[in-house]
Amino acid sequence: MNNLYSARVMDHFLHPRNMGELPDANGEATVGNPQCGDIMRMFIKVGKRNNQEFIEDIKFQTLGCAAAISTSSIATEMIKGKSLEEALSLTNKAVAEALGGLPGSKYHCSVLAEQAVRQAIKDYQMRKTDVSEAAK
Repeated sequence: MNNLYSARVMDHFLHPRNMGELPDANGEATVGNPQCGDIMRMFIKVGKRNNQEFIEDIKFQTLGCAAAISTSSIATEMIKGKSLEEALSLTNKAVAEALGGLPGSKYHCSVLAEQAVRQAIKDYQMRKTDVSEAAK
C-alpha cells in the first residue's frame, strides 16, 4: 500500500467520481497551480428546487497527481445536490479531511478544488446576471 496517501485518496484516484465534461453546464472554471502544473476544470449544472438553486450535476477534468484527482473527485461528491450557499461553504480543509488528510506538499490540491468550485459557481452567477441584463 502507498504510505504517502490515505486509502481514501487512493480510492478516489483509482476510481474517480463525476469525471468528465458536462455538455449542458451552466457554470465552469479552470484553475491551476503553475508550480506543480496541476490543472482542474470544474463543470456545474445548477437547477432549482423549492425555489432554491442547487448543484444538480457536477463533473471535473483534472490533469495532475493523485492528490489533485482525488480532491477534485471528493469535492464533486461533497457538493452534488447541495444548495449554492452550501456549496460555497466548502473549504479546502473539509476536502482534505474528507480524504483522510493529505501530505503537506500536496495540500495545495485541496485549495485548487475549493477554488474550482467557487469559480464555477461565480461563473454561473455571472452568466445568469448577463442573461437577465440582456432580457431587460
